[in-house]
Amino acid sequence: MPSTLVLYVRHGRTPTTGTLLPGRAPGLHLADEGVEQATVVAGHLVDAAHRLPGRGVAAVYASPMERARETAAPIARALGLRVRTARGLNECDFGRWTGRRLRDLSRLKAWRTVQRQPSQFRFPGGESFAEMQARMTGQVADLVAAHPGGTIVCVSHADTIKAALASSLGTPLDLFQRLTVGTCSISAVLHTDDHPIVLAVNAHGPLTGLVRS
Repeated sequence: MPSTLVLYVRHGRTPTTGTLLPGRAPGLHLADEGVEQATVVAGHLVDAAHRLPGRGVAAVYASPMERARETAAPIARALGLRVRTARGLNECDFGRWTGRRLRDLSRLKAWRTVQRQPSQFRFPGGESFAEMQARMTGQVADLVAAHPGGTIVCVSHADTIKAALASSLGTPLDLFQRLTVGTCSISAVLHTDDHPIVLAVNAHGPLTGLVRS
């Protein structure tokens, strides 16, 4: 099967980025800065389109959350595509931690497990990190199979993208917190018949060098 390039885009900045754990709570939209970030990413993708597998982006997928769909909208519009919702790209279900302040959560004993042994942690009333990773990678595998030889954009969230990248790198889930995925950053993974090849992580700026060496 021809190789497929997946471009992961984290949603843009929101009013609570870095302060709250919003999770799947509805009604969180992009801040003005986040809208600007998404517009910039759209421009980078348009500029790089002719260099991508399939000579352009075949589809733009987004998490169901508003902040992800709002990030995907200018990207899809610039590429002449529509935003397709993919439920498997959704944010982790943080259960009873949803909406809590990160400052408060960091004081909990369980926070140490979240940072050092996430494979052993389940959010109270929500998902485990292992379930989140399996959901995310399963969804991406389905999308890759649907676009052989092409390029797709997947707009998702920090932890889900980090979990997908860790899987592609062959990195244990317990080490995935060592990755950084900033708002509206692009990470690129080429899915081949043999194994995934990570071409970029947490990239900002023009898309150059997305070529298998």
